[in-house]
Amino acid sequence: MEYTQLGRTGLKVSRLVLGTMNFGPQTDEATSHGIMDTALDAGLNFFETAKQAF
Repeated sequence: MEYTQLGRTGLKVSRLVLGTMNFGPQTDEATSHGIMDTALDAGLNFFETAKQAF
């Protein structure tokens, strides 16, 4: 996995990001956890969790 520095924060984040917008409405909790566990095992540490306004 490639990492990059996040601005001037000193944090190193993966260049790939996992978006979680459909977790909940279309993906049940167990499946969501499985996807996140797989992403973490692959080295991802950047999860996009913005909530969509309805």
